[in-house]
Amino acid sequence: MTQLARPDPARSRSGRDHARPDPVPATTEPLPADRSGFVRAGSPVPGWAIGTALLAPVVLVGGWLLAGALQPASYSPMRQTISVLAGHSGTDRWVMTAALLLVGSFQIATGAGLTAVRMPARVLLILTGLSTVGIAATPEPATGPTSRHLVFTVSCVVTTAAWPVLVARRAPAQSWILSVRGCATVTAIFAGLSCWLLIAAQDGGADLGMVERLTSAAQGMFPLIVALALRQTARDADNQRQRGQGRCRTLAGMYADRPKDSS
Repeated sequence: MTQLARPDPARSRSGRDHARPDPVPATTEPLPADRSGFVRAGSPVPGWAIGTALLAPVVLVGGWLLAGALQPASYSPMRQTISVLAGHSGTDRWVMTAALLLVGSFQIATGAGLTAVRMPARVLLILTGLSTVGIAATPEPATGPTSRHLVFTVSCVVTTAAWPVLVARRAPAQSWILSVRGCATVTAIFAGLSCWLLIAAQDGGADLGMVERLTSAAQGMFPLIVALALRQTARDADNQRQRGQGRCRTLAGMYADRPKDSS
C-alpha cells in the first residue's frame, strides 16, 4: 500500500520565507530629545519669544540714548550710570524708567517662551527681568543709590552673568554657542565684564558709565542669540528627520517592487 507523501515542513517554511518580502530597514530614526527636551520636533522657540528677546536690548540701548540726549550738558554717559537717567536727579527720567520697565517685561516674557532650555535657566531669566523692574521701581535719589536699588542692580548683573551656565547642554545636534564649551566661554566673558564693572564702581572712575553700558548690552544680547540658535537647531533636526523619512519611503518602494521567489 502506497503512503501519501507528507509535505516537508522545512521546505514549506523555506518556500514561505522566500515568498515573504524582506522587512524595510529603518535607516534613520527621528532625532530624539535629550533629558531636558533640548532637541524636539518643530520649532522650540515661538516667534513672539524671539521678538521679545530682540526688543529687550534694542529698547535698553534706545532708552539710554534718548534719555541721555535729554540731559543737560553736565551729564556724561562715560562717567554716569543708567540709573542716574532714571533717578530723581535725571531730566525727563520717565524715559529711562519706562525703558527699564519694558526691558524687564521682555526678559520675563523671553524666559517664559524659551521652553527648549531647562527650567532653572528660564527661572533665572525671569528673575533677571524682575530685577530690572525693581531697578525702575526704586529710582536713585540725588544723594546716591539706596540699598534696595543696589540689591536689584547686583541681582540683575549676577543673574545675567550666570545664565549661560544653565543654558549649556550636551545635545546631539546644536550650535557651538549652546554647547558646554561655548556657554562656558560666554560665562567667562560675562564674569570678566562684571568684575570690571565692580572695580569701576568701587573706584568711582571716569569710565563707570561706559563699562555699565557695555556690560548691559553684551549680557542683554545673549538671550536673543540663544533663541535664534535653538530655532536653527530645531530646523536642522526637522530637515534631517524629513530626509530620513524620504530614504525610508524610497527603500520601501524598492522592496515592494522586487520580484518574489515563488519556489
